[in-house]
Amino acid sequence: MATAGKDLSSYHTASVPGGSGLRLGLVTSEWNPEITGALRDGAVETLLKHGVALNLLLEERVPGSFELPLGAQTLLEHRDVDGVICIGSVVRGETPHFDYVCQAVASGIMDLNIKHGKPVIFCVLTDDTMEQARDRSGGRHGNKGVDCAVALLKMCALTRKYRG
Repeated sequence: MATAGKDLSSYHTASVPGGSGLRLGLVTSEWNPEITGALRDGAVETLLKHGVALNLLLEERVPGSFELPLGAQTLLEHRDVDGVICIGSVVRGETPHFDYVCQAVASGIMDLNIKHGKPVIFCVLTDDTMEQARDRSGGRHGNKGVDCAVALLKMCALTRKYRG
């Protein structure tokens, strides 16, 4: 596993741009709520810690990870957000459904970045087991929601730098 021995939630606070004035979206899948709830909580806590105002955090829920790209697109087109984090969890089962969902979600989120020129962050755990998902959503490997919140702040700073 790529994160073995590495805590995803370790970062240097000084290297994270402030989020003051940013209007951000979080789209969270209702599937595997134990995991997605923990990821969401880590992301929100981190964004608030770095100056994002609670009233400028727009949150939506979607049924599953497959619906994350449309949820994010809706926020980008109708709520004038600076960026979005897509939060989901897909755990491998006994059929190829896992592969189709993971590929579709990854492609959909990537396409939104390019289409809108705004950061849309992939905070979708794609694990073989629930134990792995727990390890990456607040367990022994930290919380990928924290990692993705930091990524969103950094990418928002980059896009602002070139937009003026």
